[in-house]
Amino acid sequence: MTPTAPRRDYKYYEFVLAAFVTILICSNLIGPAKIAQLELPFLGAVTFGAGVLFFPISYVFGDVLTEVYGYARSRRVIWCGFAGLAFASFMSFVVVSLPPAPFWKNQAAYEIAFGLTWRIALASMIAYFAGEFVNSYVLAKMKIMTSGRWLWTRTIGSTLFGEGVDSLIFYPLAFYGAGIIPDEKLPSVMVVQFIAKVSVEVVFTPVTYAVVGFLKRAEQEDYYDRDTRFTPFTLKV
Repeated sequence: MTPTAPRRDYKYYEFVLAAFVTILICSNLIGPAKIAQLELPFLGAVTFGAGVLFFPISYVFGDVLTEVYGYARSRRVIWCGFAGLAFASFMSFVVVSLPPAPFWKNQAAYEIAFGLTWRIALASMIAYFAGEFVNSYVLAKMKIMTSGRWLWTRTIGSTLFGEGVDSLIFYPLAFYGAGIIPDEKLPSVMVVQFIAKVSVEVVFTPVTYAVVGFLKRAEQEDYYDRDTRFTPFTLKV
């Protein structure tokens, strides 16, 4: 029998997992229904989906998870997020589809807020799955390449790849030919959303540094994925 390494118990891993899944589900259920517009200096009126303000924070948590706990434990969290997002989408579909009581007059508003079409929900789950795994993989590899230095290069670099994949998958799958966003406008919408998401990562860099530093000290962990099997299709640590 080959001896196995003792299983590590972490103080805060479950809390980071819960925060990640909560932000992911909220940003996908609450944000997409509202299109916001702000007047910004030098840029004028900027229109965006409200979810773009919070969805990138899930990438911040993904960076923290991979940086501190490693790709394998981050992989488990990504799967938890995928399962939570799938259930939330299914629950929204069922609840919206239930026939309303005759005296309840809010069905139309409820459909606008929570009635994501199957196409948008499916596109969101596929894009999330691909983008998060790309983000985690790139960060893990960059950590080895940089010998753990220059954290900002891998948090921002991995987000460029992860959010890029997410945007390239989500917008065409969700909206191309659907008549919601004109097809000729899709590229510009994708670029604006991508820039906004990466900008959130940049703004949160000091917070990422603080959280990563705290967790590394508290958990006595700074994982390097030198021997990690990077397939996304397993839950083994």
